[in-house]
Amino acid sequence: MNKELKEFFARFVPYFKDYKLKFAYAVIGMLLAAGGTSFSAYMIKPILDKIFIEKNEQMLYIVPFGLVLVFFLKSVGKYVQIYYISYIGQDIVKRLREQMIGKLLEFEIDFFHKQRSGELISRTVNDIERVRNVVANFIPSLLRELLTIVGLLGYIIYLNPKMSIISLVFLPLTFYPLSILAKKMKEISKSSQEKISDLTAKLSEIFNNIEMIQAHRSQKHELEEFKKDNQKTFELNLKSIKINQLTAPLMETAGSFAAAFIIMTGGQEVINGDMTVGSFFSFLTALFMLYTPIKSVSQLYNQIQDAIAATNRIYEILEKKSKLKNGTLKYKDKLKSIEFKNVHLNYDDKEALKGVSFKASLGKKIAFVGNSGGGKSSIINLILRFYDAKEGEVLLNDINIKEFDLDSLRDKISIVTQRVYILNDTIANNIAYGLEVDEQKVIASLKKANAWGFVNDMPENIHTKINEFGTNLSGGQRQRIAIARAIYREPDIFIFDEATSALDNESEKEIIEAIDNISKEKITFVIAHRLNTIENADKIILLKSGKIICKGNKSKLLEECEEFLALNLAKK
Repeated sequence: MNKELKEFFARFVPYFKDYKLKFAYAVIGMLLAAGGTSFSAYMIKPILDKIFIEKNEQMLYIVPFGLVLVFFLKSVGKYVQIYYISYIGQDIVKRLREQMIGKLLEFEIDFFHKQRSGELISRTVNDIERVRNVVANFIPSLLRELLTIVGLLGYIIYLNPKMSIISLVFLPLTFYPLSILAKKMKEISKSSQEKISDLTAKLSEIFNNIEMIQAHRSQKHELEEFKKDNQKTFELNLKSIKINQLTAPLMETAGSFAAAFIIMTGGQEVINGDMTVGSFFSFLTALFMLYTPIKSVSQLYNQIQDAIAATNRIYEILEKKSKLKNGTLKYKDKLKSIEFKNVHLNYDDKEALKGVSFKASLGKKIAFVGNSGGGKSSIINLILRFYDAKEGEVLLNDINIKEFDLDSLRDKISIVTQRVYILNDTIANNIAYGLEVDEQKVIASLKKANAWGFVNDMPENIHTKINEFGTNLSGGQRQRIAIARAIYREPDIFIFDEATSALDNESEKEIIEAIDNISKEKITFVIAHRLNTIENADKIILLKSGKIICKGNKSKLLEECEEFLALNLAKK
């Protein structure tokens, strides 16, 4: 057994330990199935010797019923084995998929920015499905076939040791070509899985950008690109079939040579009277039956190369460590202040923040303005701890943000962005997302977000179901649903990241009013490109190329900051 195969089994053996009783039932089923196969070969001997040659009439009524019993027990055993192993395999794969999603959800945002969503979907769905086929089918089939091989091998050796050696001498000749095929199969499986990931990623890209594709009339271009990847996947799958199907001819050819020599050798022994006709045909039947499980094991060995490649891709994720180290301090106190002290932040080689310092206190609204790439979103990323500062400190109540447990930290924060996340669910479930639904609290949150008016007019008000992406709501309605969701969490920090940039004046006015309603006892951060969104801010911070250019209230910046005037926010 090679190293990769050992690693594969080592990864899944701990799972099987949780199913000892079910596995015991499966093994009993395997023994019945394997024993039934071996015993059916033995039944050839009394059928020929006792019934057809000795013409024993009593055996005529015993042996056929014995044959029925053997096949019945074999069938029962196979059913029991398949059911319990399938249960174990399906449950292991369910757990593995849950582990995969759980692990992915722990990773830092930077990981998702560098990965294609289709690639991650493929690893979670397609790769794990390939493993399921092996865990649910390969392992039980392998055990059953090995038990069958042992039973049949023992029987032919018992019948005639000399002919057994002759018949099995051809088997080793097939090992080398089979190992070459297995190696090739593994390479193709890896390429095939990567190509399926490309296909999934392409589909995800198409469906997420369908409006742009149709607006630019680029459907034909996208179809042609998809066809290229689809053709490569087809070619790889065809290669896989060709290689996998070479196993059977190799084994059958070896078996035919063995059968030819056995007929010559066994026939001579029957002619010489050293062996009965029944014994010879029983031996020949067992030999042919023996090559079937050996051939199956060879094919299974090729198939497991596919699962090994998939498992390696899965465990690349499961064994990966998040770059963000979670703190141990639970945040339980009321958040009174956030302070940035000479903070530097890098995205790989790009410096996003260059020595940023400011302080925000409870009840204050801080606005960030500046052109794209100035560092506004980078500050938000650090507050949410999507990234860690390269230098400097981010302090919450004078404690470094890195000291806090991420869950307890993010429980203190609610964020509303320009891109509103709406689930295909009821309004109530959208607002209470991730928390228990409290209807009175949902309604109170909607009122504070200036959203109760339109929600109350809906057929089932808070129990009205929203389409995916909120397509049955206007832009302003979606945004107010998002604000209500933020309020429902009862955070200490509100973050509004360009929450009004795509709205009309009336919708923007209602949302600004909603922000003012909820920011009095919170620390509120607003990123905006319009002056009327931030005119009530206690402090406006202008960022450019990762540095703070100037800060103060609106009046101060209008009088003293040329860069602020140059932004011309009033017209936006």
